[in-house]
Amino acid sequence: MAKVLYVGDWAIALGPVFAETPFNYAFKGLETYRYDHYLRDAIESSGDHSCDTMPTWDFYAMKPGEYEQALADYDVIVFSDVELKNFQLAPQFFDRKVFGEGIITYPDRIRLTVEAVASGMRVMFMGGWLSFSGEMGKGGWGRSRLAEILPVTCLETEDLVESTEGFRARAAGDAFQAIGFDAMPPLLGYNRVMARDDATVHVSVAETGDPLLATMQHGSGATLAFTSDPAPHWGCNLVQWDQYEAFWVAALDYLLAV
Repeated sequence: MAKVLYVGDWAIALGPVFAETPFNYAFKGLETYRYDHYLRDAIESSGDHSCDTMPTWDFYAMKPGEYEQALADYDVIVFSDVELKNFQLAPQFFDRKVFGEGIITYPDRIRLTVEAVASGMRVMFMGGWLSFSGEMGKGGWGRSRLAEILPVTCLETEDLVESTEGFRARAAGDAFQAIGFDAMPPLLGYNRVMARDDATVHVSVAETGDPLLATMQHGSGATLAFTSDPAPHWGCNLVQWDQYEAFWVAALDYLLAV
């Protein structure tokens, strides 16, 4: 059984906002949106794997030693809409109370991730507005050492490709023969990336040929990139697919076996 830690795909909505007077703006409500249950339930559907989930803000706020412990405790980590700043920064960097009280540094979570993969960890990178290069480059993965372990090459510009008509999937190899990609519902968008020579593209976007699912070995470990979203909004049709669970179990099993 593989233990999976899934970071991302949570959101908090503040509002609506009421401007009641020129001096009074009130937020009327707070709601947490959890989109993580689709992929979590799919991973656990076979009974062979377990999946814990974590909002991005908890990943960002991890204290020294906590991420190292997660890398030791889990076999696979999933990152979905986790922009680069969450790896590179820490809340204490913005705490003015500690300024001037000593040198502030923390273990580099990007270095730890790269080293963990080289030592056998599996990592799954999921698409979204804050993944790969992302909206206006906010994802930023390709600007860091994560580029060493990504099975695709990120663009240096915004990489969002979206359409209200959606995009279809097309198998690019034989690794997932049991999955009927012709029947996959349309994806409302994806991150445009480039294939790497040392990686394998298993599924592409039918309309453009861009990589949709790719894997790569790195040292003793391996990584997977799915350039669309496993959950709404890009994946709001995907989660209704009758092979959604089978697809993700097959993807995880393949990654573990590489």
